[in-house]
Amino acid sequence: MLAATVEQIEARGVAAVRIADVAAALGVSNALVLYHFSSKEKLVAAAFEHAARRDLIRLRKLLGRRTSAVRRLRAAVRWYAPTGQAKGWRLWIEGWSAALREPTLRAVTGELDRQWKAALAEVIAEGAARGEFRCADPMGAALRLTALLDGLAVQMTAYEGAVPRARARGWADEALARELGLNREELTAA
Repeated sequence: MLAATVEQIEARGVAAVRIADVAAALGVSNALVLYHFSSKEKLVAAAFEHAARRDLIRLRKLLGRRTSAVRRLRAAVRWYAPTGQAKGWRLWIEGWSAALREPTLRAVTGELDRQWKAALAEVIAEGAARGEFRCADPMGAALRLTALLDGLAVQMTAYEGAVPRARARGWADEALARELGLNREELTAA
């Protein structure tokens, strides 16, 4: 049911998706969907969390590898960036937009965002403690990195061709290097 809801959100957008659309996609009654989720808002929030959790699992796998913190962070930033393999930017953008008006979804997106930044900050703190690089404010670094990547994702998703992929990748590498107190060559050599 959650996967079908995600598909409907991706096809129609949060504002336009209806319980009836999800029910029809599954070949079930509206009442069955409402039995599991008492409102469209709760269904959308659960579907968004379902989709975003997959990305969080992937992020944690990347950050949990047995290699240097620099390599793990670079892999995570490259994957998270709109130039990487991360799917679902349209879904995130839809979620952020709907969260402005929907408290249930705002709570879900806020918690997922917090977890994302915390996972990055943890590896940044680990690498700094090991002397791989310098970063006095791991949480601030995680916030700045994700803000840049989220903004690039909006530009690249909403305005095709606004930022060339190579330029976005270069900006992501430069931002990560800057946050870690490295130059870009040190980052790419790591």
